[in-house]
Amino acid sequence: MLLKVAIVLSLLAMLASLFSGLFFLVHDAGRTRRVLQALYLRVGLAALTLALVAWGFLSGQLVSHVTW
Repeated sequence: MLLKVAIVLSLLAMLASLFSGLFFLVHDAGRTRRVLQALYLRVGLAALTLALVAWGFLSGQLVSHVTW
């Protein structure tokens, strides 16, 4: 249960980083590096999410119910 909550929280943080990057892109107009920092954060969060999902499948906490 805790792993699923961590995955959902990392996805929500990634979504927040996406919209903050969009906000900085529109309002800063390329004058600051905040868009780049938001991108770095989003890539790091994506790597964390991928690692959490992989850990979940390897540890047996996440199970795929696909029939094929």
